[in-house]
Formats: sequence, C-alpha cells, structure tokens
Amino acid sequence: MAKAKTAYVCNECGAEFVRWQGQCGECKAWNTITEIRLAPTTTNTRTARTGYAGELTSRVQTMAEVSLAEIPRIHSGFKELDRVLGGGIVPGSAMLIGGHPGAGKSTLLLQTMCSLAERMPVLYITGEESLQQVAMRANRLGLPNDKLRLLAETGVEQICNLAMQEKPAVMVIDSIQVMHVADVSSAPGSVSQVRESAATLTRFAKQNQIAIFMVGHVTKDGTLAGPKVLEHCVDCSILLEGDGDSRFRTLRCQKNRFGAINELGVFAMTAQGMKEVNNPSAIFLNRGESESPGSVVMVIWEGTRPLLVELQALVDYSQLANPRRLAVGAEHNRLAMLLAVLHRHGGIQMSDQDVFINVVGGVKVEETSADLALIAAMVSSFRDRPLAKDLIVFGEVGLSGEIRPVPSGQERLIEAVKHGFRQAIIPKANMPKNPITDMKVMPVTNLQEVIELL
Repeated sequence: MAKAKTAYVCNECGAEFVRWQGQCGECKAWNTITEIRLAPTTTNTRTARTGYAGELTSRVQTMAEVSLAEIPRIHSGFKELDRVLGGGIVPGSAMLIGGHPGAGKSTLLLQTMCSLAERMPVLYITGEESLQQVAMRANRLGLPNDKLRLLAETGVEQICNLAMQEKPAVMVIDSIQVMHVADVSSAPGSVSQVRESAATLTRFAKQNQIAIFMVGHVTKDGTLAGPKVLEHCVDCSILLEGDGDSRFRTLRCQKNRFGAINELGVFAMTAQGMKEVNNPSAIFLNRGESESPGSVVMVIWEGTRPLLVELQALVDYSQLANPRRLAVGAEHNRLAMLLAVLHRHGGIQMSDQDVFINVVGGVKVEETSADLALIAAMVSSFRDRPLAKDLIVFGEVGLSGEIRPVPSGQERLIEAVKHGFRQAIIPKANMPKNPITDMKVMPVTNLQEVIELL
C-alpha cells in the first residue's frame, strides 16, 4: 500500500508546511498548525510528466466577451436576510452561517426553507438532529411541512448523489462540522474533514447551480470553528450574534462576493420563530422618561441605512491604583485613545476615574463616527450634567483634537428627525447644504467647541 501523505496546515491563515512547527511563518500565530491527511490521488505517467490529463473543456476569453447580465436572485422571504446577502440568494453560491449554540441558526434556516419550498424544490440535510426533531420544531413554529424535503445523512458523497436525483434549487447542510468525506481517514470535525467537505460541497454547488447554506459552529471567542480556509472557499460568510438574555439577534456579513460586507440584519426571537425587525432604531431607543447623565444617542451607518443607538457612559472615582476601562459594544483601544485626547486637548483628566462604556441593545459599533458621542457621554457623566433627550451626536475625533467629517452626514440627520430628535452636534464639514426642517444643527471643528456646547 502507498504511504498516506500528510500536511501541516495553519488554522488561522491556511498556510501549509512540510513539518510541524510551533509558530506559523505566515501569520505569526502560535500553536495553530495541525496535521491533516491528504486524500490519495491517482495520476498516470503522462499527467505526472506534463501536467495534462485529457481534453480541455474550458476556453480562454477576453474580458469583453464575458457576459455582464445580472444573475437573477432568489428571495428568501426575509427582507433582512436578503439585505445581508446583497439582495437575495445567488444560484450556485456557497454560504456559511455561524453563531453560538441557541442563537437561532437552524430556526432561521428552517423558516427560510419552508417558505422557499412553496415555490421551488428545496432539500434540508440534517446531520446533528433526527428527522423527528426537525419536524417537531417546524410543527411548533407553525410552518408548512408538506413541501420541504428532509434527509438525515453525514456522508458528503451520498449527499451529492441524492442531490443529483432531487435537483433542488437550495440546499441546507446542518452542520459542516459533522460531515465527512470517505477518502479522508480522520474523524468528522477535524481540520482535514471540514476542509475537504466544504471544498467538495462548494464545487458541487457551482457545477450544478445549487445554492448551499452550510451551518458552522463557533469557538468560545466568537470566531468560526475549523480552518481559516473554510471561510476562503465559500462565497458568503455570515455570523448570527445575540446574547442569551436578549431576544434580539443581529445578522452580520463578514464576507460576500455578491454584495457589501457591512450590512446588518436584525431579528427578534419569538415563540413563533425568528421575526425580522424592520425599524431597528426603535428597539434600540427605549430610553427612560427622565434625563440621566452619561446617556447620548448617536447615528451609526450600517451598510445602506442609518441606525440610531443609545450610548451610555459611567465615570466614577476609582479606589484602585489602576482605574478600570471597560467597553461593551465599543473598541477598548479607541476608548483609551479618546481619554488621552480629552486630557490633552480638552483639559479634562480622568486618570483616577473608572470609565465604563455600554452600547444599549447589544450592538457592536465599529466605525469612527461614535468618537464624538463617546466623549459627550463621558463628559456628561464626569460633570454629572445630563444631555438633552432630543440631542444626537456623531463625528470622528482626531489625535490633535480636530473633529473630522463622517460619510452620509445628511442621511443620518434625516433619520434622526424621523425619530423626533431636534438638536445635533456634528462636524462642520458635515453641515447640510439645505437646512433641515425642525432640526437645530450645531457644527464643531475642535474638541474645545464640543466641551463648551456640552
């Protein structure tokens, strides 16, 4: 028998090595290299000598010859899911959806597949649950169950053969971590099995124009389990986020070859399954009746729409030698930078204060337009002076204390007016060309002007 070939692959970046080593030479990560078994390959002498194994089936084209006709998309029945996917499901695409246990991945996909089954052939493949468990969940959610085709199988080859007979338009693999390829001898869930299973299913989807959803597990730090090459080989990677004590779930796209990656979909988990939230700003603005220090509303831009969220700050005298800096929903390093800018250019020192930041509703703010709102909330809590309830704040703060503009400033102001806000502190470069009705806009150029307004 021929000796089985092995390779060593980094779980973070997918780089391959001929032997094991402690640190990856590409991404410099430690203890991420894992041994995998390669599937046996058979080649004839001519192929090994020339690299050519038969007649060519493809031809070289110029860019002008490539058809630019838009591919028709399949609407899933959820506007929020279609928004994250870039307008709908693309035939022949491979999509990976991950999330913590109990986030609602299987529930969302089951609802989507039951809706699509009314219009087209759909195949739902479960490897972790029995067919009875899937049917009981659909019955509990009140979903139509007479059209959806189910299969309990973990062998990738058997799944592809049955899919060729059924010829579905959309297929679900739940989950990719339990699938296995016969040619790979390692256990299901290992790096080699996940890698080969995902590559086989992706190739099958593109050859047969079948859209495939693959469910993926996540690690304790929130990243998708398995090798990094798993995210490289799929067309779209989506993460379903949500705390266990909150009924709201956010669907965020991390990679999309057919649309933008900064779109955000919001769902609510109910007894009838996942319900889409058409106006996310309304659920993130459930504020108290009275004004309280350290609370301010900011307008962030998620994909193609503005989103209003409340930012809270608590600044209190610290009894510790090293005061605490805690940011939930915001970047910790940016908070440290803004505290230094506030001390240097604003004359407000918080080196002996504990600073706690929280973005209400579990939203993660990643853009720099929240800088000005962070400073406003911290100054309000530090001075114990509440801000007006009809005030919104957005803008980027530079290291020299200047207030920089942010994209789509006028659209943010228009969205704020719709929700009843009448005052705004924004960068001077974001001043609208035409005055906005019922909105008092206060432009600022540096940090000193902001503190005077507050």
